[in-house]
Amino acid sequence: MSELRIGSSPDPARPERMPWVRAPVGSDAERVDAVKIPAEGPVLISACLAGVACTHAAEAKTREWALELIAEGRGVTVCPEVAGGLPIPRAEAEIIGGGGADVLDGTARVRTVEGDDVTSQYVRGAEAAVAAAKRSGAALAVLKARSPSCGCGAIYDGSFSGRLIDGKGVSAVALERAGVDVISDEDVET
Repeated sequence: MSELRIGSSPDPARPERMPWVRAPVGSDAERVDAVKIPAEGPVLISACLAGVACTHAAEAKTREWALELIAEGRGVTVCPEVAGGLPIPRAEAEIIGGGGADVLDGTARVRTVEGDDVTSQYVRGAEAAVAAAKRSGAALAVLKARSPSCGCGAIYDGSFSGRLIDGKGVSAVALERAGVDVISDEDVET
């Protein structure tokens, strides 16, 4: 398999997520090769990145590096939203009143664009993601950017207007609290 590295793109349209990895937004800095995906061991991956059509719109967000990890037998896929009991397709959802940590701490909710409260499904999905990481021994999770479950560094603000805020999804926070390193799919360089 080709070497996978964590990096950043000097794209001013992308919000800054991991300041220790990337240069400030808008800089002319080159890609930073700060962290490498381990050459051995399991890696937890958002299922949509591995070709599973499980996003809210029943789409896959397939990444070649994820397929390579699966082919090597190192990729462990999970869709926290489906694992938490939500269907495919499903109504778009966003965190209202905070981020993933606030949802896990009981001070924010996850609601669909239609107003339905799906917080319990997101919490169950986060628990399933943590269980998958523990069961497989994965010390790293590569999750889908901006998702209310998997978002790492930036999530939608809860207004369903497309506006991003700094924050993490419910599963991303739960995995970090369980000691798993979490990065966004947008920070994987092949």
